[in-house]
Amino acid sequence: MLTEPILFYDIPSNTGPWSPNTWIIRYALNLKGLAYRTIWVEYPDIPEKCMAIGAEPSMMRKDGSPYYSLPVIQDPNTGAIISESLRICEYLDATYPETYKLVPPGTYTLQKGYRAGYDTATDGSIPFIMPAIARILRPRSAEHFVRTREVSFGKKLTEMTPTGEEREVAWNKFKMGFERVVKWMKEGEPYIMGDRIMYPDLMIAGEMQWFIAGFGRDSEEWKDIETWQGGRWGKLVDDLKKYEGPPEEGPVDN
Repeated sequence: MLTEPILFYDIPSNTGPWSPNTWIIRYALNLKGLAYRTIWVEYPDIPEKCMAIGAEPSMMRKDGSPYYSLPVIQDPNTGAIISESLRICEYLDATYPETYKLVPPGTYTLQKGYRAGYDTATDGSIPFIMPAIARILRPRSAEHFVRTREVSFGKKLTEMTPTGEEREVAWNKFKMGFERVVKWMKEGEPYIMGDRIMYPDLMIAGEMQWFIAGFGRDSEEWKDIETWQGGRWGKLVDDLKKYEGPPEEGPVDN
């Protein structure tokens, strides 16, 4: 039984929640009706905060060093500290069995595999969304984000988005990635597993929130994206609007 709010660690911006991965857990907690409190952590403070509370790395880098990222939850009702969105959803399903199930028994590996395929199919978004996100982050997080992504991608973020005809080609590649995704879904059914929302649906909706935050809800980019594949992605965001929760603004908790 939940007696104290779950602590949910998220990354702030100038416009509110934006991270596709943390949006998964924001949706999950609201869908399950579990009380929570957001702890906002600036990008450069994430490793220190995770180590301080005892959160495990989200993954290990190729060189064997730990990589800490958000989301992370800290559950004062059980003492558990869980990192990585799929593991968090699995924990919430098991610990609060009376709530909505996002990772039904026997589907963890399947849903993890779907995530890997989805990330590969939709990487055409990177040249467009990365520079856009850098512009909405607060100064310390923006500096960290730009510096680390430029190292990762081997180019300046300001030089990442193509222009002219190259932009049209790259934008179409972005769109066609989601054409691959929609072919994995049964025609006429709104969600990955038919009429029930599952972890992958929250993952896709979280990515749509990423685009909305970076490009702007009234931007030409988002107005185009929300019409793709028969308007499926805009409708998904609309369907899950009731699970966005109240906007939580305020000072960053470190």
